[in-house]
Amino acid sequence: MTTEFLLTSLIVVLLPGTGVIYTVSTGLSLGAKASIFAAAGCTVGIIPHLCASIFGIAAILHTSAVAFQVFKLIGVLYLAYLAWAMWKESGTIQFGSPSQTNLTKIVLRGFFINILNPKLSIFFLAFLPQFVTGDITGALSQMLVLSGVFMLMTLVVFIAYGLLANQVRHLVSSSPRIIRGIQKAFAGMFVALGVKLALADHTT
Repeated sequence: MTTEFLLTSLIVVLLPGTGVIYTVSTGLSLGAKASIFAAAGCTVGIIPHLCASIFGIAAILHTSAVAFQVFKLIGVLYLAYLAWAMWKESGTIQFGSPSQTNLTKIVLRGFFINILNPKLSIFFLAFLPQFVTGDITGALSQMLVLSGVFMLMTLVVFIAYGLLANQVRHLVSSSPRIIRGIQKAFAGMFVALGVKLALADHTT
């Protein structure tokens, strides 16, 4: 494992994507505990993509336009659903502890956000092999280690984002107008991410 891999992975994880936006919006609307569960759900959601990349399954999405389009359509529809749900719930920030049912829903939402993004499989398929060194016999174990480090980094960074959002939450809690505005802005971000995914091509 190289410093280059760690720095590149950190930059990738820090970039605001669907997982970051979901974790931050959860921290703002439901608090620190909920944001940690959101971060966990998003992290678990990348495991299938990592496994697909390691064992070569992601190549199917890269070479098959039909498979990619079907997977992509499901992801776009799910992002649209999240945008609608957030818009509908705008202005309903609650300062209690989320129930176990809500926590389960939060984890599942984070999981589906990432697992339904076909670009992740293609990204890992192109990204991980660049940092594999030595002969082919040790490639699998190296990719497993790199994947584990990437997941841990994702979890830590996402939790940090969520906890920061929780601090902001307390600052805006006294203003329903700001709360509604923030939640509607996040709903708009999910729409924008859905449009971006809809326009994505399987060859890029």
